[in-house]
Amino acid sequence: MTEDEEFIYESIFNQVRMGFLSVDDIKDNIMEEIEDNEFEEEISEAWAFEKIDEEYQKLLAESKQWKSPTDTERLIIAFDELCDQNIVALHNAGYTTSDGEYEVVEVERELRENGVTSNGYCFYHEQDLARAIDPENPSLYIAFQKVDNSDPATTIEVGKKVAEVLRNNGFEVKWEETASRKIEIPNFRWQQIYNEDSRDLQDYGEVVERMIE
Repeated sequence: MTEDEEFIYESIFNQVRMGFLSVDDIKDNIMEEIEDNEFEEEISEAWAFEKIDEEYQKLLAESKQWKSPTDTERLIIAFDELCDQNIVALHNAGYTTSDGEYEVVEVERELRENGVTSNGYCFYHEQDLARAIDPENPSLYIAFQKVDNSDPATTIEVGKKVAEVLRNNGFEVKWEETASRKIEIPNFRWQQIYNEDSRDLQDYGEVVERMIE
């Protein structure tokens, strides 16, 4: 593969493996990415679609060997439990930490409009997720904090609660109990395949509804 093909292939690999988009949506995204980077003369639609279909078939075959509950399924349970304990827990919140913080503030605003103030929040974003689909050394980093908070002790208390719930769901946790470092789940393998009938983990309205019940 050329350098440009490798760049597009990495995007294909990530979008298929993360399992948040249908094959058709991924094909639309990839063609847009090819055009945005002006790769049209080098990378054909046929090549891109063939790689997307190949990666999807590989993932489909692998998924038949997954043992339930997967790490992903256990993380969903843990995040639901955190929401039940009044901690906003968001899946795949944007591309960067600042994106995730923006999404959290939007959820918090809706909560407060409904008379609820959260005790903290946690999330992982797309760059974190890219590490969790790495076949060589997978792991997942979880950011945490409390909205409108600048007290490190309060931040650490949120981190302790998140770490406790993760451990209770069978995860190894690496964290020095400091306010400045994210929580790491080493050896975390993200295993999800897109299904239009499955729950939409990025429907943050569902998080709000769960927390105001």
